[in-house]
Parts: sequence; structure tokens; C-alpha cells
Amino acid sequence: FILDGFPPVAQAEKLDAVLADIGSKVTMVVAMEIPDSSLKERICSRWVHKESGRSYHATRVPPKSLKPGETPSAANMFDDETGEPLMQRPDDTEEALKKRLASYHAETVPILAHYEPCGVVRRVDVNVKLPEEMWARMEPVILPGKIARKVLMLFGPPGAGKGTIAPKVVEALGIPQLSTGDMLRAAVAAGTPIGLEAKGVMEKGGLVSDELVVNIIKERIKEPDCDKG
Repeated sequence: FILDGFPPVAQAEKLDAVLADIGSKVTMVVAMEIPDSSLKERICSRWVHKESGRSYHATRVPPKSLKPGETPSAANMFDDETGEPLMQRPDDTEEALKKRLASYHAETVPILAHYEPCGVVRRVDVNVKLPEEMWARMEPVILPGKIARKVLMLFGPPGAGKGTIAPKVVEALGIPQLSTGDMLRAAVAAGTPIGLEAKGVMEKGGLVSDELVVNIIKERIKEPDCDKG
């Protein structure tokens, strides 16, 4: 399986123990690498039409209203179909990106250091423009090797392209993508013992513990669709 949204080293150590109990382990940690400066261009140039969800990019897929050489702004960014104003999501501003990158480097990158000694970390330069180019670099890294059960962690800063690549990995390897956030919400909705425990913590305004998160993953990976990874 591919694990999405699983940063802290403390949780990784607990996951290692859970996998070891069932005779498995993390088989690959893929770091999608791209300079922060390129991420700024990718993310801060994104604009959306709120009502329809149509997305634009000031340099790659600009709206017709943005003329060559113009700086994108509320005055010249309009939806092609309706002519209505486009907007930037709060997370797509330069200030928000700085905070997200600081969080990524501080909290997520240490995971790579945790797995480096195991020889499972692969670093891929994804500083390219098109999704096809990105997959062309990722595919040779992810696909080789006959491993009975693949447990893959996909890492990358915001805007690196994880959302683009993960579905391709799912299709290529025939393994599910697991999101800790989705699994937590599903457990709460289903009223499982772990879900009820997590619900009680959240209703009190607390943070769900590493132990709870790992136990939710432990339950999920027993499902048949995780047999291959």
C-alpha cells in the first residue's frame, strides 16, 4: 500500500513495529524533490473559479483574460466560460507556502533520515513541467523489483506532485493508497472501538495520539486489498 499523511518519526517507528509483527516492512520511501523556488512558481501561480472548481495557472494554463507579459491579479484573472473573477486559495499564497514548506522540512524530512540506514530511500528530481515527464522519472524507480508485499511511502513538499503520481502508482502496482486522515474519519463514522476513542479525544479538543493513528492503520492493512502491499 501507499501511505499518505504519515509524517512524525515516532509514528514511523510504531508502524515499523506493527509491520514487523506481520512479517512485513516498509519497502520503499520515495522522496519527490524540487527546489523551493520552483514550488513558488507552481503553487503561487494557481487560480481557481470558485463556483465550478475550474483551475488555471498563470504561466502554464492561463485564462484568456491574462495577456502575455501581464502580472496576474484580481484585475485580469477571469474564468474563460463565465467571465467571473478567479480567486487564489488561502494555501496558494506566497506567505502560506513559506509556512507549509517550513513545516514540511522540519517535520517530514526527518522521516527520510529514519529510513536512510535501511537502504529503502529513493530520491527523484521532479522539477519538470508536465505530469508525463514526472511519471517518466518516477516509474523506473517505483516499478522494478519482485517484492511480494510493497509498502511504499511517498514524500514531497506541497506542490511536488504527489496527488498526480499516487494514482499512477496505485494503477501500476495494484495496491491501495491509504490516507491516515481518511482512515481516521472512517473509523469515527463506523463507530469502531478505535474510532470511538479517537472521537472522544477530538471532541475534547485534543490531538489524536501516535498510538491511535498506528492502531487505525493496523486495522486497515488487514483488509484483503492490502495483501500485495
